[in-house]
Amino acid sequence: MSKTELLAWIGELKSKHTKSTRGRRKKAASDLRDREERLRAILETAVEGIITINERGVIESFNTASERIFGYKAREVVGQNVSVLMPSPHRESHDSYLANYRHTGHAKIIGIGREVEGRRKDGTIFPMELSVSEVKLADNRLFTGFVRDITERKRLEREILEISDREQRRIGHDLHDGLCQHLAGIEMMSQVLEQKLSKQSKPVAARASEIGRNVREAISQTRALARGLSPVTLESDGLVSALHELAINTEKMFNVEIHFDYDADVMIRSHAAATHLFRLTQEAVSNAIKHGNAKQISIQLKTGSGRIYLGVIDNGTGILAGIPKSKGMGLRIMQFRAGIIGGTLTIEQNATGGTSVICSVPNNPLKNHGGKK
Repeated sequence: MSKTELLAWIGELKSKHTKSTRGRRKKAASDLRDREERLRAILETAVEGIITINERGVIESFNTASERIFGYKAREVVGQNVSVLMPSPHRESHDSYLANYRHTGHAKIIGIGREVEGRRKDGTIFPMELSVSEVKLADNRLFTGFVRDITERKRLEREILEISDREQRRIGHDLHDGLCQHLAGIEMMSQVLEQKLSKQSKPVAARASEIGRNVREAISQTRALARGLSPVTLESDGLVSALHELAINTEKMFNVEIHFDYDADVMIRSHAAATHLFRLTQEAVSNAIKHGNAKQISIQLKTGSGRIYLGVIDNGTGILAGIPKSKGMGLRIMQFRAGIIGGTLTIEQNATGGTSVICSVPNNPLKNHGGKK
């Protein structure tokens, strides 16, 4: 092969290689565009709100579902700090949360779904489920938040709970005003029968007297059950009297020692809020006895720093370990009751044994949480 022929052959190879490289690059670019279009279509048609932010908290993307949930157009929030979507005090603290994570690597929400509050464009606060994932890139990181508006679900849960409470009160009233009255009539009849039989047969009269005692015991137990279902003092004398009566009745029924301590200036004007706190205490005391095997329980109702603190502290084995997962509905209802009245609920194991259940609510519960005054 001559030099001229060799150069021509090399030139032909270069030309083929260039065309092949251009073809591969064009195909790669086309594939990339296709992937981007598919990803964009998925984000825009997703039911959940999907928001991405950089490590400084600046919003980089905001899908259609997010626009529907928060009331903002994407162009209004992209480039802004994500705290614009949060109510106080989280709005003011969010940047410090991110800074703390960057320095410590300790995440409080990343990888964990939880219920939080969001703030719409019109300023309204609403409940939402939020889960956050992290993507680490070569020189920075992105955070993707998946948001679901659960306002309707919360409303339905609240209605179900209110229906349940009303039904419990109805059953309690029926037991107190119906069954107890019938039992009282039977007791009076047994007393009359005892008086008549005493002149004929002392042993038979004694049996009639025993029947009367059993009926009186049944009346006592029915009244205690009725008070548990419908705490009458809650409506007439307030939460303090209802909790005091709960402590007394529980001591008698379960042979445990219960101490009730409260601040004299505790005042809850909302009957609904008082009912939620009472039911929460009732459940915590029941769990301490049934699952924690507690023999000593302290119920505390205190005020401070503009909040009301309700605590149930026991010396048992620990209700968190004692309650099977299949029986944990009571704990979830306690959490929900606290949330309805704008409170927080913490359940902790005590260092010396036992469990502390603490509910903290604002002094004006239900004011901003859709409950009944």
